[in-house]
Amino acid sequence: MAWEVYVLDDVEQWMFGLDKRAFNRIQQAIDQLESVGPGLGRPTVDTIKGSRHPNLKELRAGTVRILFAFDPVRRAVLLVAGDKLGLWSRWYKVAVPLAERRFDDWLAELAGERSDDGR
Repeated sequence: MAWEVYVLDDVEQWMFGLDKRAFNRIQQAIDQLESVGPGLGRPTVDTIKGSRHPNLKELRAGTVRILFAFDPVRRAVLLVAGDKLGLWSRWYKVAVPLAERRFDDWLAELAGERSDDGR
């Protein structure tokens, strides 16, 4: 079964700015996520600790990270991307709250769609 992966525009634009090698590494990780889904674990995926969204995870390819979560309809939503090289823990202090806000927005939009179509 292939899992659906939705890439937010900001993440997609960031990815297109990567050099070919980094882009290919992160694309391979995304391909694995599409193939395996929520069961994909370390070293490619790890759970973010301390988030108010317990299902917030990071996709890992070298020092590149993409924060994502599976929504209620089991789609992986890629929320925030960056390279934490030289920033290690500081990167998360900015990226995690941004990912949480974006996921909140995603969930609110999804809830609106569901109420519009009677589900």
